[in-house]
Amino acid sequence: MTDTLLRNTALDVAATSVRAVNAALKAETEGAFTVLNPGGAHALACGLTQPVEVTIKGHAGYYCAGMNQRASVTVAGNVGTGVAENMMSGVVRVTGDASQSAGATMHGGLLVIEGDASARCGISLKGGEIVVGGSVGHMSAFMAQAGALVVLGDAGEALGDSIYEARLYVRGKVASLGADCVEKEMRDEHRAQVADLLARAGMDADPAAFRRYGSARKLYNFKIDNAY
Repeated sequence: MTDTLLRNTALDVAATSVRAVNAALKAETEGAFTVLNPGGAHALACGLTQPVEVTIKGHAGYYCAGMNQRASVTVAGNVGTGVAENMMSGVVRVTGDASQSAGATMHGGLLVIEGDASARCGISLKGGEIVVGGSVGHMSAFMAQAGALVVLGDAGEALGDSIYEARLYVRGKVASLGADCVEKEMRDEHRAQVADLLARAGMDADPAAFRRYGSARKLYNFKIDNAY
């Protein structure tokens, strides 16, 4: 760890730049750091590859904590489009709300949004896990291929449109299901998965109160009747 960060773990965006803050965080292999005055800046704490702990004190803009590997990033506020986009591992937590495309193309790791998430939460999910304490917007889990999305609130229209093999769990109401997405049986293994994710997210809810949704597997093969 550099001497500078040993003496001062607070990084002030207002006094430097996002580029400088990100470079400082990427240079570290361990430690806990606080980012002050984010001011809605974009691409904060992106591309981290070491198990550092980062707390962003305030609202962040687009693609916060994108491409995360191994780091634990907490945003004490709201985030813009694409939080934790393409995350590989680690944990990203948002104490407020998230804009659209939260957790897009995630391959691994855990994304926790304590508030609401907007449209297309978990779009093209490829293996990560997302827990949303509030509700999600329309077309969430669109083309989700693997992984899991747990929603304690409601889900908007076209949930799971063109879904592959991701597991979707919703406690509240679902406005409508997208193409090839259907409600499925909630077995013991699924309740256990929900219980595990809730525990890791630090949220209290009864796993038995959730419904599971997934692929009907009718879009896997080409049908000549669908050709134009």
